[in-house]
Amino acid sequence: MTEPSGETAPEAAEPTEDLREEAGEPPAPAASEGPESAGGPETAEEPDTGGKPDAPEEPGAAEEPGAAEESGSRTVTAEEPKPSEGPDGRTATAEGAEAAEEPGSAEESGDRVAAGEGAGGAGDAGGPEVSEAQAELAAQRELRARIEARKAEKSGPVVSGAKLSGTAADLLAAVRAVEGGAASGSAFYEAPEPAPRPAVETAPATTVRPPAPERPAAPAPGTTAAVREVLVAGGAPEALAGRVAAVLGEGAAPTLREDPWQLLAVPGVRPEQADGFARALLGPACGPGDPRRTIALTVWLLERAALQGHTALEVQAVRAGLAGHAVPDPEQAVETAVSEGAVLLFQEEETAEEPDGDEDVEEAPAAEREPAAPVLLGLDRYALAEESLADGLARLVRTAKAEVWEGGELERAAGAHGLVLHTGGEAARAEPVALAAAARERGLRTLVAVHADTRLEKDAVTVAALLSGAAGPGRDEDGAFALDLLVVLDAPQLDVETGAMLVESLPDGCRLVLSGDPEVLGAPGAGRVFADVLASRVCPRIASRVPDPGPLGELVSGIGVGELNQVEAPGKEVVIVPVRDAGEAVHRTVQLVADSVPRALGVPSEQTQVVTVGHGGSAGTRALNAALKQRLNPGPGRFGGYDPGDRVAYAPAPGHTVTGTVLSADAEGLRLRCGRDELLVPRDRVESALRHGWALTAHQAAGARWPAVVVVLPGDAAGGLSRPWVYTAFGRAERHLSVVHGVDQALPRAVAEGVAPERTTRLRPLLEALLAAGGEEGAA
Repeated sequence: MTEPSGETAPEAAEPTEDLREEAGEPPAPAASEGPESAGGPETAEEPDTGGKPDAPEEPGAAEEPGAAEESGSRTVTAEEPKPSEGPDGRTATAEGAEAAEEPGSAEESGDRVAAGEGAGGAGDAGGPEVSEAQAELAAQRELRARIEARKAEKSGPVVSGAKLSGTAADLLAAVRAVEGGAASGSAFYEAPEPAPRPAVETAPATTVRPPAPERPAAPAPGTTAAVREVLVAGGAPEALAGRVAAVLGEGAAPTLREDPWQLLAVPGVRPEQADGFARALLGPACGPGDPRRTIALTVWLLERAALQGHTALEVQAVRAGLAGHAVPDPEQAVETAVSEGAVLLFQEEETAEEPDGDEDVEEAPAAEREPAAPVLLGLDRYALAEESLADGLARLVRTAKAEVWEGGELERAAGAHGLVLHTGGEAARAEPVALAAAARERGLRTLVAVHADTRLEKDAVTVAALLSGAAGPGRDEDGAFALDLLVVLDAPQLDVETGAMLVESLPDGCRLVLSGDPEVLGAPGAGRVFADVLASRVCPRIASRVPDPGPLGELVSGIGVGELNQVEAPGKEVVIVPVRDAGEAVHRTVQLVADSVPRALGVPSEQTQVVTVGHGGSAGTRALNAALKQRLNPGPGRFGGYDPGDRVAYAPAPGHTVTGTVLSADAEGLRLRCGRDELLVPRDRVESALRHGWALTAHQAAGARWPAVVVVLPGDAAGGLSRPWVYTAFGRAERHLSVVHGVDQALPRAVAEGVAPERTTRLRPLLEALLAAGGEEGAA
């Protein structure tokens, strides 16, 4: 048994560019990629479809990698019969590799565009019981409405749908003048002093908690039929009709006839497909510079960037993305999108130190001035969420009553402040849990919330269940949680919209402790809440000094500081399995999960999780899941590709993945067991929101842990590795970690140098503007 030390795997497969895909945390950007260059994953080219949305192709099940005798002392595997034919060892090609995608995300690849048949094959569903996922989505809609109502009373960015005017119009004119050389970069940004920001509201919202949400009504049959007629006229698959009707609403058919590029609002549709659809409907009347096309593309680029973690993009990146899609005048296209209210324009104010009253300050030469803050473009939903979150955090800081709590450093900080950050590894989770227990003893209404149901502490709930009302203290007549202290573990997994809904639901005076490991991959959704609050330095930050124990703790801690160390693993805590190509990687992975780990370590297959770099490719989640299903739960996949007993990953909303097991299927859809709960996946959501779950990406696995983990690193995955990726993947193991290693020196190089690209967000400057004064008090 050998520990990971950057050792060269014999004849490792040559790395390629096509597997540079990890949902939301992309590899290094290419200069010519437009918005993707701001931190998005490179998307492999899809096969040409003639500009029309294509129907999905079921990924073929990989042949069962049968077993061969493991050689050498580097594995813990045993003999298995060799297969007559296994998965080939080809590296990913342009057609095989796919864009990074989570189940249910808006960035589905082209082979998942058209909706497939749902489970069971029976008629439309009746009125099933409300699942946790459906309750969560309904609660999110209600909370967003409440947030919007509150934000309408405050000064903010241009409201979506309104024409640009005032300061924002001046800013837009300034951008054009500066880039055209008509003025300096700072002249136009010296706007009149803005009106003071309204004080943080101290009265809770007046929204009454809604009754139990009902299942959203399906589009009217007439609407779907009308949409189907338009799709057929444009040469698009009829199977898209239901999804188009759901996205565009009752007026979907006339909207689509007038503006065919609205098809881009449907998850999975690509620009070239929307272009082909528009040409079929409009003929020569449409062109690459059509304002309808450029507005839809601008929104699509920002939505795609949100899937990669950004809440906004620099205006130059958006223009580059538009140019990459043959828009003849990207600058004019951006101006049109802003003036029509489809996107918002931002430039954060610079906070400069005020000089002493009697001191004369000479203006610095232009060459020595600090560069102006970048001009950003964003969608109103993320702008609203970030501003609501910043206001909500400021409200908690200002309304919490300082008290003296006896105890450790974290306990004292929580008593004195309304917002506290806590950082540390896995062992450090015990500290905020102990804080919650001590607060309960003080008589405080206290709750611990976690990201994944596999990590539930005693008396804890998941964030999703708390927001949906499926668990937790419920809400009072004002819509706020009946809490005095909320402790959120796995805080790096909070995206900005979830964070905003959570903070908006806390009453005045409630204390909030956000705890997590800052080295792990960020949230699968848009934003980087935990990292932005840490960077803003506006509240106490308590760093745990408790190290993670054992060989796994030593290995992961070293990765966190950029070192891939050898560790002593007398109990087979860490095992390296070298492979030559992707086909062998699939074979070894199946052998480890089905035989070696259960036999040598006593960890059953259902408690072993496979983690790999991406969904596509010869050793991505699709290929691995097909091989693992064939070995562990063979079946015809008669319920939309699934059988009872299949392990699955379900995304009730983009960026939120839960793992579970298929229980049964009926006319309503698939029924899953996810942790303690049973969920229903509606028939029309099976194809788009569900995947097999024996193998996950690191982003899907973040926030959860398993007794044993097999991390698969085929040669063609080298381009997708980074230090946060390796840290997150290796850190999912509690007792045992097997590394199927085929990336040669790319692994130690990624640990030493592979820093994940930054996400473009606005939360940090918003917090600094609200709380900079006195924010450092008590910081640890």
